[in-house]
Amino acid sequence: MNKHRKSILIASASLLAVAGASPSFAQDSQVEELVVTGIRASLQQSLEAKRNADAIVDSVTAEDVGKFPNTNVAEAITMVPGVTVDRAFGQGEKVSILGTDPALNRTLLNGQTVASADWFILDTPGRTFNYALLAPQIVGRVDVYKTPEARIDEGSIGGTVIVSTRRPFDMKAGALAGSLAYLYNDRSEKGDVQGALMGSWKNADETFGISVSVQRATDQLRRDGLESYGTMAANQWAGGNADNPVDSRTRGCLGDCAATLTANLNARSPNAFGTSYFEQERERTSYTASLQWRPVEQLELEFNWLKIKASYDNLNQSMYAFQGNTWNSLGALTGLTVANGVVKSATLANALSVLDVQYREAEMNSDTYDLRGKWKGEGWDLSANAGISKADGGTKRQVFLEFLNWADYTVDLSQAPSNPGSVTYKTDVMGNPAAFATDPGWSGNLVSKPTTDEEKYAQVDFGLDLDGVIKRVELGYKFRRHETAQQYAGIAITSVAAPASLFNPSTVPSNYLDGVGGNEQMRSRFRIDGDAMVAYVQSGKWLAAGASLPAPSIFAAPEFTAGNWAIQEDANAFYAQANIEAGELRGNIGVRYVRTNVDSAGYVCKPGAACNAASDWAWQSQSKSYDNVLPSVNLAYNLHDDLILRFSAAQVIARPNYADMTSFFWLSDQILTGEGGNPNLDPYKSSNFNISAEWYFQPQAIVAAEFFYKDISNYILKKTAPEQYFNQSQGRITTYQISRPFNAGSAEVKGVSLAYQQNYAYGFGLLANYTYADGQGQDGAPLPYNSKHQVNISPFYENGPIAARVTYTWRSKYFTGIDRGDEMFVRPYKSLDISGTYNFNKNVSLTVAGMNLLDSEYYAYANTTELARGVYRTGRKYMATLSLTF
Repeated sequence: MNKHRKSILIASASLLAVAGASPSFAQDSQVEELVVTGIRASLQQSLEAKRNADAIVDSVTAEDVGKFPNTNVAEAITMVPGVTVDRAFGQGEKVSILGTDPALNRTLLNGQTVASADWFILDTPGRTFNYALLAPQIVGRVDVYKTPEARIDEGSIGGTVIVSTRRPFDMKAGALAGSLAYLYNDRSEKGDVQGALMGSWKNADETFGISVSVQRATDQLRRDGLESYGTMAANQWAGGNADNPVDSRTRGCLGDCAATLTANLNARSPNAFGTSYFEQERERTSYTASLQWRPVEQLELEFNWLKIKASYDNLNQSMYAFQGNTWNSLGALTGLTVANGVVKSATLANALSVLDVQYREAEMNSDTYDLRGKWKGEGWDLSANAGISKADGGTKRQVFLEFLNWADYTVDLSQAPSNPGSVTYKTDVMGNPAAFATDPGWSGNLVSKPTTDEEKYAQVDFGLDLDGVIKRVELGYKFRRHETAQQYAGIAITSVAAPASLFNPSTVPSNYLDGVGGNEQMRSRFRIDGDAMVAYVQSGKWLAAGASLPAPSIFAAPEFTAGNWAIQEDANAFYAQANIEAGELRGNIGVRYVRTNVDSAGYVCKPGAACNAASDWAWQSQSKSYDNVLPSVNLAYNLHDDLILRFSAAQVIARPNYADMTSFFWLSDQILTGEGGNPNLDPYKSSNFNISAEWYFQPQAIVAAEFFYKDISNYILKKTAPEQYFNQSQGRITTYQISRPFNAGSAEVKGVSLAYQQNYAYGFGLLANYTYADGQGQDGAPLPYNSKHQVNISPFYENGPIAARVTYTWRSKYFTGIDRGDEMFVRPYKSLDISGTYNFNKNVSLTVAGMNLLDSEYYAYANTTELARGVYRTGRKYMATLSLTF
């Protein structure tokens, strides 16, 4: 490969398509223009960006994004030291930096917020950016700022990720590139064609330029797994909760069963345990356009546009034994074994099992418009920037039917975690769709849960170049208005008496649950046809004669009503920053002042009301304001030509998640648990300190160590406490255990990140890093998404027309939050990706890639690995891409 040819923009596991602008005009002085070519050159460019920056920064250039076998930007930055990625659905969606919660990091596109919406119905809008929305083809460079600068937007404790697209002035005139790819998943056993196209033009004088691109990606995902729904104390089988009574049937727990139960009333058991069969077709189309105009030498104008249209339609079919159901299982226990405080097995007679089928139509649409201009005078410059980013999405429609069965079964967890658990029936009802039927009393529901997200912004920046120690002074002001809202409406589906056999049942594929565990009954369970189920519900055949399908209502159930809320957040920020240089010492010192005003509104149930009618609810608004002064200093000292020492100290904040600041809540009447928000939350505050040493011991080589410490106050965690609400199932007020966020007090994160990169002989090279991050909250409580250990290793080869790369990542277990009183964790996770490229000539290349080659297991558990909450595998992916560049 010719390492100095600009026409090869990206030759990757996906498309060569890049457009856009640098993060902000204020950053132009920090990083020189990058010319992206082969693996070695791009890694060198990343090192140069890191070496020249005043803050502690790691960069990934477009060639890295292209050469990694990635389907989104989150996976492209997994090799950055200290960056970890959560893959609950098999793709990187949430990014943590230096051991912090993804919600405590910020992601900016060209220096600005990108509005997004979550597709999964159980998610609520927060500050965590969904990286699955960003196609890697639109990226020119990704900068991960681990230490803040006053000129960069506040709101991050862990770090700030700035994703930069390319501008037409940066690219070759008349550049045209495209690719065609085929992606195959060995679990879903389905393949899809991917494609993209990019074009760029500028005039000979480089006073006007335009670039456009389009990318289309489809991924047919299947996620197999075993899962449970909350935990319960064994005393529930003995009538240990007056609000959760044992049914009136004759108990079968006698003799040894009764003795074991009496001796282990506090032992924990799943409320329900079974299998999940999840299918989803993900479609994402991205459009970009960038225009640059330089009417006179001093003035440059720029416009950028990004449009994302994505759909996430999915069908989930969960089949589980419901041994904790109040009316149908608590009195059905006939035997149990207990060890280490966990119910290892429970046998029940004529107890409830459930097939929940949820058909969801989900989408996300986003439009971002950014306009900026810059005037450069003699030793000074003035820039202005304004734009809007808006998104809508969420679940447009969910059709849910619940099919019930009563049978004798045993739930066995004795082999966990190697085999997370199994359900065995005396008669194999898992393969008998006629054995499951809906209950006419309550058969399911039809709901919608759309969300909206929008940010408007305007900023002005002034820079003055000086002589002396202070080389440049930068001043600026920025206004941001962020509005986000959620709507939740539905209807209860009743009077349906339909067996599952009515909806074109079939046996799950032969590779179902491969590598997950379970028993043969679970592996050969049935599934139904989602389209047939939806057609039946929509047809209204189940309605009384002459009745029509009612419209979804926000007052049909308390969780619907409380799920309607809106947030408006205004931030006014001023900053001043001085860039300094004195001999071998350089850096910046600055301060950022920001005032935040928040209006939170939502439905609140009136005191003493049953919360089951519109008159029981009131729309209430609550306001909160706070001011923050955020000083920062970044210093770099060239101890030798090849050795740089760095120091950074800063005061930072992170605002609470939007949904956490609302009155939102939901209830589970059957197991008396729920979750809600808290409008009185204060922002996180942290004092951050970083020290690093970087030794560039050879060209294109580095050994680096970074020590970091974050002293956090007002840390937000969830706690569970009793609250009383009207129980629609029981027709009376009962006590629920409700989880809500609160400011838990202090927390700290400390650790070290080690990095190594070097080119060897014969085209070989190695990139490797290790991060230790010890995070603890009040009284030693774990912090969300904090993995104590993380390892990344990526050997590569590039010689002549051939380039290849292997990427291995591993992270230790991590805490994800509190759910219904349980502490939730994910076991250690590892991933292996491989890609190889052959360049036929300067215009044509072929890349083959294998992703998730270990078919890695995502194992979430409650309190102990013996109580699995969700254990999933999503399959290996293989992709072949033909890229053309002219």
